[in-house]
Amino acid sequence: METPRIATTQPAVLSLEPGTYYWCRCGRSNTQPFCDGSHQGTSFTPVEFTMTEKKQVALCQCKHTTTAPFCDGSHKRL
Repeated sequence: METPRIATTQPAVLSLEPGTYYWCRCGRSNTQPFCDGSHQGTSFTPVEFTMTEKKQVALCQCKHTTTAPFCDGSHKRL
């Protein structure tokens, strides 16, 4: 199994509008924390998630969270 690249060891704290988003799981995207298709040719696929209301969230960028796409503090153990 491939290991994702660590984009950075800090979460992306964003205010997201309602809608559907695709979180980068591989760590290769140039539009972190969102997918730009850079996973092509790997075993990774993005995580689709939906926001039903405007909300501030912390999205994982180390790619080691157990609560994808949201940060669970895993970056502190890397």
